[in-house]
Amino acid sequence: MADDELQAIRARRMAEMRAAQGGSAGSMGLPAGMAAGGPPGNSAEEAEKKSQMEEMRRNMLYQILDNDARERLARIKIVKAEKARAVEDLLIRMAQTGQIRAKVNESTLIGLLEQINEQNQKETKITYNRRREDDSDDDDFGL
Repeated sequence: MADDELQAIRARRMAEMRAAQGGSAGSMGLPAGMAAGGPPGNSAEEAEKKSQMEEMRRNMLYQILDNDARERLARIKIVKAEKARAVEDLLIRMAQTGQIRAKVNESTLIGLLEQINEQNQKETKITYNRRREDDSDDDDFGL
């Protein structure tokens, strides 16, 4: 019974998403001047569409991650939101391409974080600039 209800909810959301995408695709044929001056209700539609996309994103992450990994990602999001967003994007891409077969646990998430850190790690290089001048402060002791 619960599976049937879940399938019905998913089907309804997918239909809503398709309808929202179909409605926005029709406005692409308008001239540039008309597209810029949209109706005032357009921002409300965009906000609703954005909230639906975020809801889908959360649902996908809920399906991809187990509880421990989800908690770790939430803690990372508190400290470094852009890094957490990058990890979420990576996980969603991996799930869509079929690279993830089972739920991602905390140790797998840590491995992904380490890979992202290695890719984004900047090498620190310190250069000493020693100046040699005839007018050194050490020579002023005799004055």
